[in-house]
Amino acid sequence: MSRPRIVIVGAGFAGYRTARTLSRFTRHQADITLLNPTDYFLYLPLLPQVAAGILEPRRVTVSLSGTLPGVRPVLGEADGIDLDGRTVHYTDPEGETGTLSYDRLVISVGSVNKLLPIPGVAEHAHGFRGLPEALYLRDHVTRQMELAAAADDPKSCSARCTFVVVGAGYTGTEVAAHGQLYTDAQLRRQPLREGVRPRWMLLDVAPRVLPEMDERLSRTADRVLRERGVDVRMGTSVKEATHDGVLLTDGEFVPTRTLVWCVGVRPDPLVESVGQPLERGRLIVDPYLQVPGRPEVFACGDAAAVPDLDKPGSFTPMTAQHAWRHGHVAARNVAASLGVGERRPYRHRDLGFVVDLGGTKAAANPLGVPLPGPLAGPVARGYHLAAMPGNRVRVAADWLLDAVLPRQAVQLGLVRSWSVPLDTASPELARVPGAPERRDKETERDRAAVSSGPGAAVEADTADTAETADAADTATPDEPAEPAEPAKNQPGPEPAKNQPGPEPAKNQPGPEPAKNQPGGEPAKNQPGGEPAEPPGPVKRPGTPDNPAEGDS
Repeated sequence: MSRPRIVIVGAGFAGYRTARTLSRFTRHQADITLLNPTDYFLYLPLLPQVAAGILEPRRVTVSLSGTLPGVRPVLGEADGIDLDGRTVHYTDPEGETGTLSYDRLVISVGSVNKLLPIPGVAEHAHGFRGLPEALYLRDHVTRQMELAAAADDPKSCSARCTFVVVGAGYTGTEVAAHGQLYTDAQLRRQPLREGVRPRWMLLDVAPRVLPEMDERLSRTADRVLRERGVDVRMGTSVKEATHDGVLLTDGEFVPTRTLVWCVGVRPDPLVESVGQPLERGRLIVDPYLQVPGRPEVFACGDAAAVPDLDKPGSFTPMTAQHAWRHGHVAARNVAASLGVGERRPYRHRDLGFVVDLGGTKAAANPLGVPLPGPLAGPVARGYHLAAMPGNRVRVAADWLLDAVLPRQAVQLGLVRSWSVPLDTASPELARVPGAPERRDKETERDRAAVSSGPGAAVEADTADTAETADAADTATPDEPAEPAEPAKNQPGPEPAKNQPGPEPAKNQPGPEPAKNQPGGEPAKNQPGGEPAEPPGPVKRPGTPDNPAEGDS
């Protein structure tokens, strides 16, 4: 008798833990296939430290083949799921198509950057969801500081060393905190014009930094940011982005070459193409993470609207902590459907948060107990070491080296601006010339949202900030056999339904240099000009009409 075939789509927090737990439960009694665009699991909470030059990129990646015994990784992006035919169709990195058949399916495709219909944002901003975006930001900030130091024009110098971060949740707060330390370190080695200093701005329509956290921790983070010189502006967002800067909702125009978009995420566009009922872009499942009417199909992580049994009528937010635990419960229930063990519903107990603010500073409340400044830093880093499923020694070594040696502020030019567009269905992959293009089926409603103007964007940006969180929350380990809970993800303001952001033109890629070839930056917000035809974003069919928020 042939072994049952289990296909897991996506290797984020939910998908990775599903595969890991299923491998242990089934003990080679099933064929487990993990479909993912990359050959690694990305530990998102430490991504700001990659952008700040503290950690090398490979430190936050965990090999799938090296850590998932009994699981067959398949490189590719899922293009469609045929529930009736029980098949998953995908495209591999070289454009070849393939099909995977299944007896059990776990949909854990995660989320992508959340867009708002704000003019110019899609063209001039960059997200912070994947490794390519972190590498791009590290190079870009380094380059702007170097160009600012060499600039003769005071206005150009000031604009280049001004960095605007939108979204004061976990990710945005950590990016601004680590970024200010990084540019200050560069300033000590390469002074700017007299009277000019690096300026980081953190914007959000929320009334305070980290609005989803305990108010005491929010005050701690706010104080640390302001002491470092970060310009924290609550109740303020971007009304329009241009090549020369950003126009704020309070009417001020800020000259800048850097706009980092950290307002949250929305479910992967693939979810809508499944053809099952959705809740704000997420696939509706029962408490056992099964799709109603499809007992062989499970969904978890940011792709799933999982009922919150402790809050009837609501769903668990899109956070890494929930996704990690979803994966464990999904694996148990998939195994139970094959006759191994008993299934159980998903219940969650919040174990707290940690936000690493760089240096020795952090905000943390493990098990709901707010910690004072001197203790929060070691607890935050200790938690991340416990939570990571690999690379702990290498991460600890990089932290030690960063404490005793100056950072290497060099730009490698490996990731160009056009290769990490904000409007993409695959933030984990850098766009490359000649890559196969899969266009979205854009709806007229999407087009109307783009033309709705900044007023609608601001209104959308103010809705629902309490439900979700982004990529750096945490708690203390609760299952000794598994790594600790991953950090929760940064919350962002919730856009109004059916209002995805503007989509850049989908031009055909021109003859560009190879992805890993160093060189100048051809992006619009970079000096050196714009390539005539930059490759357009690659997207899966079926952009959701109801973007949700949060991130895992």
